[in-house]
Amino acid sequence: MSKMKKTLLLLAAAIMVFTLAACSSSNNNSGNNATNSNSSDTSSNSDNSSKASGETVELSFWTLGNTNYEDLANQYMQDNPNIVIKIQNTGDQTAHHNNLTTALSAGSGAPDIFQLEIGFMERFLAAQNSFHNLNDLGAADVKANFLDWKWAQASSVDGSFQIGLPTDIAPTVAYYRTDLLEQAGLPTDPVEFSALIDTWDKFATVAKQFTDATGIPFVDSRDLIYNAVRDQADGQIYFDKESGEFIGNTNPQVKKAYDFTIKGIQEGWVANYALWAADWTQATNDGGFAVLPGPAWMLGNVKSNGPDSAGLWRIAQLPEGSGNWGGSFLSIPKQTKHAEEAYAFIEWMTSQEQQLKTFTVSGLMPSTPALFEAAEFKDHTDEFLGGQASAAEFASAAERVAPIYYGPLHDQTDSYIKEAIQNVQEKGADPQAEWDAAIQKIENLIKRS
Repeated sequence: MSKMKKTLLLLAAAIMVFTLAACSSSNNNSGNNATNSNSSDTSSNSDNSSKASGETVELSFWTLGNTNYEDLANQYMQDNPNIVIKIQNTGDQTAHHNNLTTALSAGSGAPDIFQLEIGFMERFLAAQNSFHNLNDLGAADVKANFLDWKWAQASSVDGSFQIGLPTDIAPTVAYYRTDLLEQAGLPTDPVEFSALIDTWDKFATVAKQFTDATGIPFVDSRDLIYNAVRDQADGQIYFDKESGEFIGNTNPQVKKAYDFTIKGIQEGWVANYALWAADWTQATNDGGFAVLPGPAWMLGNVKSNGPDSAGLWRIAQLPEGSGNWGGSFLSIPKQTKHAEEAYAFIEWMTSQEQQLKTFTVSGLMPSTPALFEAAEFKDHTDEFLGGQASAAEFASAAERVAPIYYGPLHDQTDSYIKEAIQNVQEKGADPQAEWDAAIQKIENLIKRS
């Protein structure tokens, strides 16, 4: 069996048991729970060779979740009448990526263009021989158009291979309730509140002050506060980006995130709500916590979970930097017979002009920083947030994100750490014993993998 075949089979097995709980179009958090496959035809023409010959070129495009990509494809084909784009949309991201894995393993059936979600990136980078290197098709010429950290997410460690062009991003911010802060005598203006909590030490002090004054937890959940601190690691979290070796037990930011979350639990300012649970949803509406650290797409959840709290929420910047949780890329599997035409389309799709349309129609945060200065973007306001210029806040967060490496076993590893934190909060377990047990489980996982 070839090395490539082994890689793809392992990839298939890994993804079949993999349930992602964190991404912009997550099964748990974006409302796209059902597999919703629609096929729609869109026509367009692409590169000069196709135009010159008049040849009709058909491109299949597998998309994920709620986007305006069908409308954009229709526009592209009006300008380029020799291209036909057939869109297959799936709402379930696990099924979406499993379908591609099956096609790659079989050697046929893959689309010409595939929307690749960041949560599955490391698995497909491991099978990069099944994808076109977009640098060979001209991607290097547009690299400067995108946020550095976003571009790096779809690159090989040495940067020589580019698996996808960036689409949307999901920088993390602090959503907070102004009415609850007022109860504790804290400032409610976003600039003032951001300054008040601009280090994690100051955040903890304010959190305890708030909970002591109101009896209400400051932060919504252990998972989200852990994520917020964890994602500020210096380039890598649990695994070394060069060697792939496990470093989570020695990475100071991982232990800082763990200890900080435990501190919040012990001091009572981290609520005992499980993310996505019914009581967490209800607390969003009823004022069961003051701060929710989350990505840009989380605003949709806050709105749907908290209709009675409209106008009371605002966005502040997280202490010491931002992370990113979600977003996707457009890639080109090698099975395509029309790589140049496919690349011409995805370069157009990810341009500043089209990303502005996607933001306006679908609310997806763009990955092209030049757009952050466009009036249509920076002047966008949200009445749910009391008329705050939300797009500008997300842009500020995006510019505070640093490139970070996750590694193929990130999600399983992360789940063991979070299980340890849960045991501390719900069972009163000893934090050090739980940390040691989690590290042992992770080391055993690595041995089996």
